[in-house]
Amino acid sequence: MKKLLITGGTGFVGSHLAEKAVKKGYKVIVFDRYNPNYNLGNLANSTLNKNIEFIFGDIRDYDSVVKAVSKVNYVFHLAALIGIPYSYYSPLAYIKTNVEGTYNVLEACKEKNIDQVIVTSTSEVYGSGQTTSMSESHKLSAQSPYAASKISADNISMSYFKSYQSPVKIIRPFNCFGPRQSLRAVIPTIISQALFKKQIDIGNTHTTRDYTYVEDLAESYFHVLKNKIFFGNVVNIGTNKENKISDIIKIVQKNLDKKVKIIKRTERVRPSKSEVTRLRCNNNYIIKNSSWKPKITLEKGILNTTEWIKKNVSKEIISKYIVWVQKW
Repeated sequence: MKKLLITGGTGFVGSHLAEKAVKKGYKVIVFDRYNPNYNLGNLANSTLNKNIEFIFGDIRDYDSVVKAVSKVNYVFHLAALIGIPYSYYSPLAYIKTNVEGTYNVLEACKEKNIDQVIVTSTSEVYGSGQTTSMSESHKLSAQSPYAASKISADNISMSYFKSYQSPVKIIRPFNCFGPRQSLRAVIPTIISQALFKKQIDIGNTHTTRDYTYVEDLAESYFHVLKNKIFFGNVVNIGTNKENKISDIIKIVQKNLDKKVKIIKRTERVRPSKSEVTRLRCNNNYIIKNSSWKPKITLEKGILNTTEWIKKNVSKEIISKYIVWVQKW
């Protein structure tokens, strides 16, 4: 049985990935940030967590990363700071976690001769789209400290492939969404407010994104894992479709059969030069070189996410969250 380590495995995408890996027959080890209560995050209530080994440490601490990667075959590296707004306030935190953390993973995997390392990037590294759909060769543009940290992490990853022949592959997801996602993310924000409030507080509604359902993204890792052609390359994961945030609001209102007032909050709008106005994935590379393709439509994915929020999020949590956002 092949052993697979997932850094950030109790997070949104990582938890789905861990469950999928168990179902596919891998021995799964999750490495996540130490917490005194050993909280399992999004895997706390999973029926599969008994099949997962948990190691707690700090991605910024090389010694704990080396210990985690020992005796595994593959590493899926997802541990990262991802909130773009917070990166404006604390860019150094993003450098330490996203850049140093990725270095620690790469160096530890080199030391322990790991068979494959798949590093998780983000479509934010492209900045605002300069072409109709964005291939892996699209220029990179750091329009936020978060994007800058991920560009640096990607460059370090590629340098390890070129300098040390490290078996590195990079997955670059476009705006993933689905059950368990943070309420700070745009789709859960819209759904939760539409469910529990009389209005939706939002930033820009004209920006477009390529929304990829979390189960489709999780499945893509295993297709990238299996194909040698992806060594030393970036692989875009997305649907090759784009939607405005206003489109998301319309779908949510239709699902709920409910009209909600839209309030544009200036505090939720990015600085003008930092706003990424459009992102659309050119997914030809993975489509041509694997059997992967997105299966869940935006409408179905939003419906699934809505049902999850109904079952797992209370009005009280939403109220506290909204206050936090407005203060932020």
